[in-house]
Amino acid sequence: MADKNKRKTLVIGHKNPDTDSICSAICYANLKQKTTGNIYEPARAGKVNSETQFVLDYFHMKKPDLVQTVQTQVKDIEIRETPGVWKNISLKKAWNLMQKDNVVTLAAVTDSGLLEGLITVGDLTKSYMNVYDSSILSKAHTQYSNIVETLEGVMLLGDEEDYFSEGKVLIAAANPDMMEFYIEPHDLVILGNRYESQLCAIEMEAGCIIVCEGAGVSKTIRKMAQERGCVIITTPYDTYTAARLINQSMPISYFMKTEHLTTFDEDDFIDDVKEVMTSKRHRDFPILNKNGHYKGMISRRNLLGARGKGVILVDHNEKSQAVDGIEGADIQEIIDHHRIGAVETISPVYFRNQPLGCTATIVYQMYKEAGVEVKPEIAGLLCSAIISDTLLFRSPTCTAVDKQTALELAAIAEIEVESYANKMFAAASNLKGKSNKEIFYQDFKQFEAGKLTFGVGQISSVNVEELEELKERMLPYLKEAIKAHGMDMLFFMLTNILTESTELLCEGTGAKQLIVKAFHLDTENDNDTENEQIVSLPGVVSRKKQLVPGIMIVEE
Repeated sequence: MADKNKRKTLVIGHKNPDTDSICSAICYANLKQKTTGNIYEPARAGKVNSETQFVLDYFHMKKPDLVQTVQTQVKDIEIRETPGVWKNISLKKAWNLMQKDNVVTLAAVTDSGLLEGLITVGDLTKSYMNVYDSSILSKAHTQYSNIVETLEGVMLLGDEEDYFSEGKVLIAAANPDMMEFYIEPHDLVILGNRYESQLCAIEMEAGCIIVCEGAGVSKTIRKMAQERGCVIITTPYDTYTAARLINQSMPISYFMKTEHLTTFDEDDFIDDVKEVMTSKRHRDFPILNKNGHYKGMISRRNLLGARGKGVILVDHNEKSQAVDGIEGADIQEIIDHHRIGAVETISPVYFRNQPLGCTATIVYQMYKEAGVEVKPEIAGLLCSAIISDTLLFRSPTCTAVDKQTALELAAIAEIEVESYANKMFAAASNLKGKSNKEIFYQDFKQFEAGKLTFGVGQISSVNVEELEELKERMLPYLKEAIKAHGMDMLFFMLTNILTESTELLCEGTGAKQLIVKAFHLDTENDNDTENEQIVSLPGVVSRKKQLVPGIMIVEE
């Protein structure tokens, strides 16, 4: 079982994740776990596409959990795990617990852990300083066990589980003749060792007598008390001390706050917590888990210097492509093969960026460098990522290292590269039942070049008919998408793997003209209505190494 004190680090790829993004996250999290013994969990920042799901199913691997934001949450910071208490404990016991744990607030919880109320040092002070009602002990429904514990006494007669629920508290300081005038039925009487006073209290039908200074109680008094249902407690304290302490035996339930409690959930974001705290004067706030069970307390001090979520970025390094909330995260490493973008980090990080066709190639190198065995299922994921990112070695991004790595991994995974790749690409191009939106964002990234913001989606297929059908569907959808995004331009690559070419759909003012300029194309047919949004790009199959760099150069 994982050590709860170890901090968890998420390994996550870019939004709209592709096969490399998902597989590299899974495999690198596995490597980090093995080499450090710490907790590393793969995560994803978007929906798993058809190709990636095929890969995961083929190698019997679970898809990573979806993480929509890495904003710091309550569960990311240290909380004081002060235990909950029973609502019937005495005020004195509550005070002792506060002193022992150096806290000013206790949470009262049920047996199942549900929060019932809060008691603070201030509440204890008020109960001691502002209470003048001699009947408050019974009004608070005080259990005799609390009285015995508070007075460090012994119950000679009665049941500690019963409650003192009627009558007032008084001290038998007068002689028995006077006592008859102020003792009423059910009262609790604090007295000394005088036989006459004890007898008088019982005859006046007191509900309980407390005999001070450890004085003995005769058999006659015990017998009479038993006959009349009077509880007898002895205490080593004198009458003054007993009288001073007895109110501390009341249960915290009588004074604790039970309504309109300000609580936070483990999943609440720290920014929201801070905002609520500024409007409250409380010192401590209880934390509940997803089942509503009490976990502990936080105060403003807990939020000072709170670290963001531990995150490792794979297959990207640009803020625009990163999961939401990345600006507040504790980025620990970046493993990538793209151009260096603009993710800012709080402190220096391990940044590994190599000019290779796939992040998975880098991850495999790191397995070998660490001397960690690559299991067949891990090899299968890494190999699939390389096949996907390099379009089975056809992409100009593919290097000799990528190809050699993929072949080594295929041998470990016991797959035949060509036939497996065909199945994988077929799964990727199976778009039946998918909406235009799902297809468009299946593999989509956004970029910035100077003042220009643009996005590029891509579908790669070996099926010419399918690509033609997609062209008809996606052309009108681009007009909707650009309005929704608020970007300057959108492009959608329909890439034919077999012919190693792309038909590029363009949307946005000057989008097509930008591509024509970037790739030095013939503009003879620019006025043809059918081709207003379409540009044919022979030999272009890579978004990363061909299309995006071309746009960037023009906009510089």
